[in-house]
Amino acid sequence: MEELKLGDVVQMRKTHPCGSDKWTIIRVGADIKIRCSGCGRIVMMDRADFVKRMKKIVGHSDEVVRGTNESDD
Repeated sequence: MEELKLGDVVQMRKTHPCGSDKWTIIRVGADIKIRCSGCGRIVMMDRADFVKRMKKIVGHSDEVVRGTNESDD
């Protein structure tokens, strides 16, 4: 499996009730938090469950995702 990064867009095996199957990763760790590209719903699941439900990585994020403690220096 490829490395998961913040901002990556993934396709899940089942579609969301809104009709979209594309999700954006917004948190990576022991748990994965994803946001639906269709309706904006946020779902959090453990990494093992996420890997089982994910079909493929559609796109990687090109922008650098920064934490809140970093300055613009």
